[in-house]
Amino acid sequence: MMELTFAHPKFLFLLALVPLFVFYFIYNRKRSSAAFSLPSLQGLSAVGPGLKAKLLPVLPVLRTLGFIALVIALARPQKSLSEKEVTTEGIDIVLSIDVSGSMLALDLKPDRLEASKNVAKEFIEGRPTDRIGLVVFAGESFTQCPITTDHSVLLNLFEDVKSGLIEDGTAIGMGLATAISRLKESEAKSKVVILMTDGVNNAGYIDPLTAVELAKAEGIRVYTVGVGSRGTAPYPYRDAFGRTMYQNIEVQIDEELLQKIATETGGEYFRATNNEKLKEIYEAIDQLEKSKINVASFESKSEHFFLFAFMALIAFALEVLIRNTFLRKLI
Repeated sequence: MMELTFAHPKFLFLLALVPLFVFYFIYNRKRSSAAFSLPSLQGLSAVGPGLKAKLLPVLPVLRTLGFIALVIALARPQKSLSEKEVTTEGIDIVLSIDVSGSMLALDLKPDRLEASKNVAKEFIEGRPTDRIGLVVFAGESFTQCPITTDHSVLLNLFEDVKSGLIEDGTAIGMGLATAISRLKESEAKSKVVILMTDGVNNAGYIDPLTAVELAKAEGIRVYTVGVGSRGTAPYPYRDAFGRTMYQNIEVQIDEELLQKIATETGGEYFRATNNEKLKEIYEAIDQLEKSKINVASFESKSEHFFLFAFMALIAFALEVLIRNTFLRKLI
């Protein structure tokens, strides 16, 4: 990007003298004008001003222009070409989201799963330099999207995340282990799993604490989020006629396990009891896991005072030339 700068900008204050010069030239010209009377102007009506009379006002103009050009030359105008080289040290993140039937409870709006998806998508959009992946789990787990910087693809795959995709249940150990396997080959200096669930581990063949040891071995921090209000929450179910009905069921989240997973891996545990709290949790994680961005600036300067110095020389030379040739007898 080209920018015009001045090496010695203080000289530009001398331009404030220009109005004084103009005033002086006008005043001096009026003062030196001769006045005499004629009985009649009829004989001069066809006589126009001569060349010398026309050139006389040019002298102060040339002097003023020369002064302006000289001041600018003294200020040393320069053009700066600046470039910035941005290098980012992103973070590899895997979101592991519970999609069991209980995530359809209505204590978060429109339900736990959709609320979790909406806030997670906002989180993804706010981290353009990170590679992010998606794992879903219920009675078992699978990778919905490997870690990628193509967030548009990731966000599209989020739309396909629904309850009922896989066998029901809550396999927290499986959800964590699958997320860890996505990060195992990562060369990022910072690797993170955000695990969200609303229940108790009751399925899968990997114990959650075994998955914790895997995370520790790989240097992966795990942030755990318990999704659900306290007390009871309305859960949907189908009656004998296929109609969707709701009943209040006690919310059971294994907070002790989620706390242990987070503490053992250097992360934190959060409890999202409503939509606002869920959003605050993602904002807190966003602040805790900041990508590093290094900006290196390069700048080169080229001098442009020669042009203005040349203009000043030409203006002063023309003034001297006119003064000592055409106007020699008048001045």
